[in-house]
Amino acid sequence: MPLERDRDFATTLAHGIDILACFRADRPELANKDFASQTGLSKSAVARLTHTLVELGFLQRSGSPSRYRLGASVLALSYPLLASMQIRQLARPLMKQLADHARGAVSLVVRDRLQMVYVETARSNDALQTRPDIGASLPLLASAAGKAWLCRAPDSERAAVLNQLRVADADHYAAHFSSLAAATRDLERKGYCGNNMQWRPDAYGFAAPLCRPYQSLLYVFNCGVPSGDGPYRDRAADIGPRLVALARETEQLLGLN
Repeated sequence: MPLERDRDFATTLAHGIDILACFRADRPELANKDFASQTGLSKSAVARLTHTLVELGFLQRSGSPSRYRLGASVLALSYPLLASMQIRQLARPLMKQLADHARGAVSLVVRDRLQMVYVETARSNDALQTRPDIGASLPLLASAAGKAWLCRAPDSERAAVLNQLRVADADHYAAHFSSLAAATRDLERKGYCGNNMQWRPDAYGFAAPLCRPYQSLLYVFNCGVPSGDGPYRDRAADIGPRLVALARETEQLLGLN
């Protein structure tokens, strides 16, 4: 059902969350005009929302009264979620072992709306231009992790997400959707899928999802390595099976198989 037809959908709450979602690591400070531009809300609506979010501690004023940064309440709100993810503690030493072997970064990611978000990461190479950190995001269609999630997600959920992606950015969807078929074949045949510089020209990406959701979330293990360290095929042959083994061992620790 479209959200505008859902009588139980709290539109004002959704708009407040949209304001908070405007921030990125490369734009930590925003003004009301930025929120209005990104959300499509009127300036008066944005002003009311930012005032409320400041009063609740989710935003803080930054120098000028009309500029804002995220407040500490956002961090406090996320802590119970991260602390309850037992998989992070169980998988962390295994992730570090693979990161050291691959000379890259091994991460655990989940879907958040139309992106994949890091919830744990282990890094052994500072040569990667993108240094994954908890809370950072990956694109769904252009990353190995996003493709792995789409390949493993239930049919109805995958169809809904793909439709949202198509509506949100038709050009991006058209550029990357065709690669999903190959990712599906790779996942079925090898247990992992890869990304040969499709998202970033400086890195190869490999991803392996868990066999099924854990605590209602479908987790994906992702490994990123510098593209200058060797040909894609050689790196895939080495890292891919190890990433699958990491996923299977984590499943055993969680009692999923």
